[in-house]
Amino acid sequence: MESTTLIDKTIVFVKTTLAQAEGGHDWFHIERVHKNALLIAATETCNVAIVQLAALLHDIADSKFHDGDETIGPKTARIFLEAENVTPETIDHVIAIIENISFKGGNVKRKFSSIELDIVQDADRLDAIGAIGIARTFNYGGFKNRALYHPEIAPNLTMTKEEYKNNEAPTINHFYEKLLLLKDKMNTETGKQIAQERHRYMEDFLEQFYAEWEGRK
Repeated sequence: MESTTLIDKTIVFVKTTLAQAEGGHDWFHIERVHKNALLIAATETCNVAIVQLAALLHDIADSKFHDGDETIGPKTARIFLEAENVTPETIDHVIAIIENISFKGGNVKRKFSSIELDIVQDADRLDAIGAIGIARTFNYGGFKNRALYHPEIAPNLTMTKEEYKNNEAPTINHFYEKLLLLKDKMNTETGKQIAQERHRYMEDFLEQFYAEWEGRK
């Protein structure tokens, strides 16, 4: 059942559903995560169909855009997969990945484990760092009308899940509260290798940002 036809249908469904999504969580984010997931999956022993379905559906209804409701995404994905007559075992696995993929402040342990989750989580996190990660972070900050930076507002590295969800700190703080932490939270060897270079790129960006902010050469 997890055929190319199903993947094609899933792509159409996601493109349609996310047609008006915020720029950092739109179809192109999904497409990049899908590509990252396939890249990592090629180096692991895994169920590639589940990896693809989870990558494509992981942000079908991000809780950030639904008043913090974390049930809408899994429900939407389940309804779609059931309508396509996907096996219950596959559906349950995909839903478990969707429910456990999110960063949630970095202090919440996963309630489910599989190599497919490892792969999709790494793929999603890779899109949160590097050049794309920087672009997405400032795009979302602008979407929420947040300050770029405030020297007197320090990053909070001990946020609870709820504090993280409701955080309204300047965009630069998000680098310290999430993006710079992801390199050491990657699951797969391929994910770790790719994250290294993207992490260095963000460090270089921050060094340049502070130099310009402070009027240094």
